[in-house]
Amino acid sequence: MRAWLVALAMMLGFCTSAAAQEQRNRFWLQNSTDTPIVSAFVSPSVISDWGPDILGAGVLNPGQRVWVIPNTLDCRIDVRVTYQGGREERRMGVNACQITSLTFGGGAPGASVNGGKVGRTAAGGNPSFNLINQTGTTIREVYVSLTSQTAWGPDRLGANTLEPGGSLWIGLPQGRVCTVDMRVVFMNGAAQERRGVETCSRVDVGFR
Repeated sequence: MRAWLVALAMMLGFCTSAAAQEQRNRFWLQNSTDTPIVSAFVSPSVISDWGPDILGAGVLNPGQRVWVIPNTLDCRIDVRVTYQGGREERRMGVNACQITSLTFGGGAPGASVNGGKVGRTAAGGNPSFNLINQTGTTIREVYVSLTSQTAWGPDRLGANTLEPGGSLWIGLPQGRVCTVDMRVVFMNGAAQERRGVETCSRVDVGFR
């Protein structure tokens, strides 16, 4: 009898834990641009398949938002939106368990936690930025690290690519340094680097 009760308690605890985890990665997707979003995709960062368009046959007009329930329990997700006209924008490696909303546009791309902006603070000291591909060539790998770090870290695109004119949100730890090193690798294997780029005072950084 006691063993049965212990098993039941463990099963209930697992269900409660899973439900809580599922609730934590839900968020509002906000369109603060002046252009309608015609498609939006959300997927775990560990896989390359974007899955279905969460907007279906609808659009997300300027000023509107949609409640997102990812089809995963993972906290770390990637988000891709396509605007009317075909332009794409991405947020890679977003920790959905620590945000209440994810905003595209509005001057400072980022996420909101309890009403506060993540990704850019008014007081500065945040090196996170939006990397824009201005090379005219598709980028297959992106590496960004603080100048105080000795290793590049993982490829921030994963299995994805960054098309010309596309953007990628680069989240970095705050309160350390305001300069970063960047390395991109193109489809033909050629690589380019930029060293010591100051990003705390900038939202968008173009890579030419």
